[in-house]
Amino acid sequence: MPDLSHFDDHGNAVMVDISPKPATSRLAVAVAMVYVQQPTLQMIADNQVKKGDVLSIAQIAGIMATKKTADLIPLCHPLPLSSAQVTLRLNWPESAIDIESRCKITGKTGVEMEALTGVSVAALTVYDMVKAVDKTMVIGNIRLIYKEGGKSGTIGVSP
Repeated sequence: MPDLSHFDDHGNAVMVDISPKPATSRLAVAVAMVYVQQPTLQMIADNQVKKGDVLSIAQIAGIMATKKTADLIPLCHPLPLSSAQVTLRLNWPESAIDIESRCKITGKTGVEMEALTGVSVAALTVYDMVKAVDKTMVIGNIRLIYKEGGKSGTIGVSP
């Protein structure tokens, strides 16, 4: 098992020194799902949720979150993202909202945490907006599905 890079020789937490690394083009794609009841999905589709347009507000929240990742995750580097996209789609067969975040940068470290933060906050925003009408919602399947660039190269299949 590889050594954990966020600890020094004495076990102290450290931010990884990326200064010697070359800047490369990097992309990360993360996904999540919010499982809801069918009537809740219909309310979202019909824009009948009292708090507003769930999908649009969750999309903006997810994009904003990608830009704040270093403020939320203690040892993440603050990154100047080149692009942050968050999309939400109604998934009728699974009675869910599918969420995807794509983050890009030309930099010395990857954008996996930014993509994961984007889908997580978008999912939490959906939850917050419809919790009054659906007490059984489940946020799940939060995961990185693709990354490219950097020393470890490409992981996953390009979505």
